[in-house]
Amino acid sequence: MSSILNDSYAEEKTVFDAKFEKLKKLISNSRRMTVFTGAGVSTLSGIPDFRGKHGVYTDPWMGLDVEEIISLTFFRRSPDIFYKWAEDVWYRLEDYEPNIVHKVLARMQEKGMLQSIYTQNIDMLHHRAGSKNVYEVHGSPRLHHCTKCRKEFSYEEIAPVVHRGEVPRCPACGGVIKPDIIFYEESLDSHVLESAFTDFSHTDLCLVLGSSLLVQPAASFPQIALQSGAELVIVNAQTTYQDANAALVFRDLRQTFEALDSWIG
Repeated sequence: MSSILNDSYAEEKTVFDAKFEKLKKLISNSRRMTVFTGAGVSTLSGIPDFRGKHGVYTDPWMGLDVEEIISLTFFRRSPDIFYKWAEDVWYRLEDYEPNIVHKVLARMQEKGMLQSIYTQNIDMLHHRAGSKNVYEVHGSPRLHHCTKCRKEFSYEEIAPVVHRGEVPRCPACGGVIKPDIIFYEESLDSHVLESAFTDFSHTDLCLVLGSSLLVQPAASFPQIALQSGAELVIVNAQTTYQDANAALVFRDLRQTFEALDSWIG
């Protein structure tokens, strides 16, 4: 196992440099690279891990189970309580900035080195960094829709209403407005799933960044890539069930992306 520097996940320079040379060759030889990002990328921007041991979703809120609060049934019954909970969790995302991972991925995409990004995160930071072809597997509050007439609203329109302590309602029909986040009891977007199957089936290099590959079905995307003959690179602090199948495994996102940042210039 690679030696670790102090309490960080960064590897010793000689160990890291040797592995990074292999990563550069994989990227240089790739014609269709696909990226899959998880909570570890968000935490690098200071966003708490929603599903971690003491994550926002795992600790009760006002005596309520958060997984119940973000279910479709609860939202329909008590949108006022949902929005009180969501105000500090989902409606202060503008307080966070894209980090080096988001920025480097956006630059790699600009240079034609990267095709598409699939993210489990709802923080909109890939979009804010300038990335295109971003698929938000679990949705995001970037867009909202009226539950009655389906009129569309932006995060910027809805966040101030939530901060006033009000339930956002459609000015056209009075219906309750819901963020385009996949709640419990909702299915993932079929278009996103179809695109994922196509992209991961045709990729030749799959990067898994900041995900322990535990939440299904999104965690199966890299498996599709492997079965199609792609090389797999994992950058994640904790081990994953795919580590043994990966061409390379790094533990520190910052160390890896600072090196990528220097390399792509």
